[in-house]
Amino acid sequence: MTEVDNTQCMDREKEFTSSYRWQHWLRVLSIVVLIATGFYIAVPFITPVPNPEPTGFLQNYMRAFHLFFGFLLIAVVLFKSYIFIFVKDSTGERRSIIDALSPSAWIKQIGYYLLVTRHPKLRGTYNPVQFVAYVGFYAMIFGIILTGLMLYVQVYHGGLAGFLYDPMMKLTAMMGGLAVVREVHHLLTWGIILFVTVHVYMATWNAVYGKDGSMDAIFSGLKWHSKH
Repeated sequence: MTEVDNTQCMDREKEFTSSYRWQHWLRVLSIVVLIATGFYIAVPFITPVPNPEPTGFLQNYMRAFHLFFGFLLIAVVLFKSYIFIFVKDSTGERRSIIDALSPSAWIKQIGYYLLVTRHPKLRGTYNPVQFVAYVGFYAMIFGIILTGLMLYVQVYHGGLAGFLYDPMMKLTAMMGGLAVVREVHHLLTWGIILFVTVHVYMATWNAVYGKDGSMDAIFSGLKWHSKH
């Protein structure tokens, strides 16, 4: 029996641009650091060893890292939003909206996940389940950024914080006070943790089951597509 070389039936096509991949990994780094430092700020589970020198500033260091990576996340998310809306290379992502509005695409995609149908032919980069999940993810990201800025202006009052103070304080009052803002910020953190966990699992599952290099694409930018 002749063994068939599957690579002869596949073509590699660009799936993600370099700018997309860079912002993705900066976003990953920001989220990991923000989650770790955020949990420490809420509940300091490590206490520096007492000493007579002024070096026990672990809480301050955690806050500094949290602020730095918080603003890095804001910059990356704004950049991603810009390229999604305006950049030509993101046409495939924008076209995913068509698939998300197609009932047949939903049925075929769910059937594919249940191992009863083949993967549907998509117009865009993301399947309907992925696209809706990403919309929910970015809704949580924008929510956590907004509540983070509300908390930020409570401590810092100059520069950008001074500029944002009045609108953020009004939003804080509309939400019911600082305690509610903190609670929403915390709940959104758990929502993002859940999304990231499912995202990594599904990306791995698609890469293994689909055999199209979908996991590799976020590193190389290239993905396998059938010639047929």
